[in-house]
Amino acid sequence: MASLAFTPHLRNVIDPTPRPVAGATVRDALEACFEESPAARGYVLDDQGRLRKHVAIFLNNSRGDPATILETSVSETCEIFVMQALSGG
Repeated sequence: MASLAFTPHLRNVIDPTPRPVAGATVRDALEACFEESPAARGYVLDDQGRLRKHVAIFLNNSRGDPATILETSVSETCEIFVMQALSGG
């Protein structure tokens, strides 16, 4: 199974600890987590199921293209990291 982790900034809606997830794509892996933590969906995906502008997903330590990352295939050895950008001063 792939490993999926979230930035600690999302700890109020999902446990950021890396976890094994099943799924053929990054989207499948995320959906498995959203079943357990539905509130996290709105922080990662917009109402049309697209990646939010302020979210970056890294696959094996490389930032994925926001336009295609959700449909990217994953293997059992993949590491997926979801990061939310922060702003302010």
